[in-house]
Amino acid sequence: MEAKYDHIGKGYNDTRKADPFLLERLHYHLNPIRSGLYLDIGCGTGNYTSKLHTKETKFIGIDPSQKMLGKAKTNYPKITWKLGTAENIPQENSSVEGIVGTLTLHHWNDLEKGFSELFRVMKNYTNIVFFTATPDQMKGYWLNHYFPKMMEDSTQQMPSLEKITNAMNAAGFQNIFTERYFIQPDLKDHFLYVGKHNASLYLNAAIRNGISSFSHLAHQEEVKKGLAQLKKDIASGEINKIIKSYENRKGDYLFLLSQKEN
Repeated sequence: MEAKYDHIGKGYNDTRKADPFLLERLHYHLNPIRSGLYLDIGCGTGNYTSKLHTKETKFIGIDPSQKMLGKAKTNYPKITWKLGTAENIPQENSSVEGIVGTLTLHHWNDLEKGFSELFRVMKNYTNIVFFTATPDQMKGYWLNHYFPKMMEDSTQQMPSLEKITNAMNAAGFQNIFTERYFIQPDLKDHFLYVGKHNASLYLNAAIRNGISSFSHLAHQEEVKKGLAQLKKDIASGEINKIIKSYENRKGDYLFLLSQKEN
């Protein structure tokens, strides 16, 4: 079966660079105090894996997309890259010192099986950190105003926090914590809500091509119509009212944290 990200745009690596702030938070919550092997699940082209990988903290990247891994191997040949999924991880039991994953949970076919696999390959008393968004958060994106069908489809594929928590509990993760994240104006990783503060970013086709909601889920007629209206609203200043009407304190994304305690 072909992975969704086998169909990425040519400029993916140009628009989906690792963001320094997100890297800092991932590293902080992972807290890699031991030498050994760490895992980036759903690593894509390795933009975050490569930045987290050091002499002291060695990473392995696993992804279901041959095309993504091909780019990762070309760009970062010293890191080990493996074809696999969260539900079928090509690693031995208790073989990794911690796990990170960025914007990957919604691509899994079976959350409970995925978390069970992660639990299996983790050593005791090691940390797991995910960066994701919930449907509740995504309903607060002003993108819903311009691309309702695209956003509905995008939101439907995102597992709820309750569903994620239940799957993690079933897999053996007992204590689960979250940290809200609000989009920063200088965000370097141009994922879905990158234009929260700068709507004109969505007028850039290269940025849209690197976002799966636009490149994979979107109805092209709706996108064309939505972009035309967005362009008009940016020119008139109406966009500022639209953005303000969607302001909330739920966070745009969140970090999801836990530990394998035994």
